[in-house]
Amino acid sequence: MATDSRLAQDVYKDTGENVVFMTLALKRQHQTADRAAITEFAGRLPSILNSMRIRCPEAALKCAFGFSRKAWDYLFPGGARPRELEDFAGPAGNGFEMPGTPADLFLHLRAGQQAVIYEVVDQLRAFFEPAATALDETQGFRYFEGRAIIGFIDGTEAPSEQDSAEYAIIGEEDPEFAGGSYAFAQKWIHDMAFWKGLSVEEQEKAIGRQKFSDLELEDADKAPNAHNIAAKIEWNGVEQKIVRMNVPFSDLATGQTGTYFIGYSRRWFVTRDMLTQMLKMGDFLLKFSTVLTGQVFFIPSRPLLDEIAADAV
Repeated sequence: MATDSRLAQDVYKDTGENVVFMTLALKRQHQTADRAAITEFAGRLPSILNSMRIRCPEAALKCAFGFSRKAWDYLFPGGARPRELEDFAGPAGNGFEMPGTPADLFLHLRAGQQAVIYEVVDQLRAFFEPAATALDETQGFRYFEGRAIIGFIDGTEAPSEQDSAEYAIIGEEDPEFAGGSYAFAQKWIHDMAFWKGLSVEEQEKAIGRQKFSDLELEDADKAPNAHNIAAKIEWNGVEQKIVRMNVPFSDLATGQTGTYFIGYSRRWFVTRDMLTQMLKMGDFLLKFSTVLTGQVFFIPSRPLLDEIAADAV
């Protein structure tokens, strides 16, 4: 039985019109001071979000905030740890790699207005800056018709919002951390000239779906390493799913156009196995992509976030 989704942060599928992903590094100069700053940050976060939702309700602000394994051990050395939280090792195979990159804290914000996200981040910065510095800030957007940057509808097979709890939210298998979620964040850069040079038929074989109608192809019509084959995981004959979003971003000044992948899961090991299989099968996406970053984070439930704010973890 899935846990009560009302206890969770915003870990369901909702790409949002405007998106910001942030990873932060703890300064690690003074553990007590760092912990004090992060507990205050955890306490301020809900009120800042609630205030903005009152000020601009039509923006539909959503937020998830979490900790990496190294950050959790540093900040809460005397407490228990989420059962599946580990440092992402960065697997490789078939000449491809998905590097694990250092990061301590993670923020995923989305809203209908970019100004809302700016205001929230600007307010939050005052509380995380004493303890942490920003490693990366990626601004994403909703592409036409909810498509990924490569032109295909994103997340057709991902669980809907009403079904997300079963797949995204930790339950009785780890009761101390029930209501939480494992977030995997990964930044991809695509060779768009290569991709655009393929015919629509070749692109469809690579993804395993029709580009315009979004209908799935018959297996015989897919490439052997089609994305929707390589990324499909089964345990004991049962397909395992995660709540995933492929958020487009682009910086024309640097020539970088890509996908920020965010996957929320009840069991991190499902996502880990999915990534390993993508490498093993040489997922077609890897043929024209470079993976820049990757790390797994634990997203506490809202009640646990309150405990962190109260310095009770």
